[in-house]
Amino acid sequence: MKKKRTLAQKINVMRAAVMGANDGILSVAGIVIGVAGATTDNFAIFISGISGMLAGTVSMAMGEWVSVNTQKDSQKNAIAHQKKALKKSYQEEFDFVANKLTDSGIAPELANQATHEMMERNALQTTVRQRYGFNVNEFTNPFSAALASMISFPLGSILPLVAITQFPPAIKVAATAISVVIALSITGFTAAKLGNSNKTRGVIRNVVSGILTMIVTYAIGRLIGNL
Repeated sequence: MKKKRTLAQKINVMRAAVMGANDGILSVAGIVIGVAGATTDNFAIFISGISGMLAGTVSMAMGEWVSVNTQKDSQKNAIAHQKKALKKSYQEEFDFVANKLTDSGIAPELANQATHEMMERNALQTTVRQRYGFNVNEFTNPFSAALASMISFPLGSILPLVAITQFPPAIKVAATAISVVIALSITGFTAAKLGNSNKTRGVIRNVVSGILTMIVTYAIGRLIGNL
């Protein structure tokens, strides 16, 4: 029977998908707006956008696969280290957990009792969670994260690519920029929500980075186009 993914594992895959879409929007927007600054040739803009989409899709998928595998290896090393620590100095690990609970505001007697019960039930899981902040056997699947990025990056890329090639020449750069800002607001909000961080700061940070990217690439494109 296939083991169901935990909420933490699902959130990590969702994070990979959201960040993949965000990078797709931002990367391809920067490329097509930069090229649009240099030329009005729709075919040249389209080809550059498609090239960026394909390169970015492979890059994001491979980057996510490597990153998650590295995290997974680190977690496995932490578990192996903790197994040795429990065999070598069980009392020291017990005291660490009890002290951590006490430091969080739990009365010493209650902290000792809770530690005894948790350690008796699963000492390895208890100490790994308290020392390293993750649960044993709750690893994010590198292939799931890579697949999420591989799908979401081109989906995010479609928005700036369609906008820059379909809007009338007089407004296509401005219209693309506006659509990208709206999309980045959504991905910034979603990423902040998944990370349980400040949503307003997340949106502002995402939108500002997107605007700066488009300004810089468009300015460079204009400069090159006027040479």
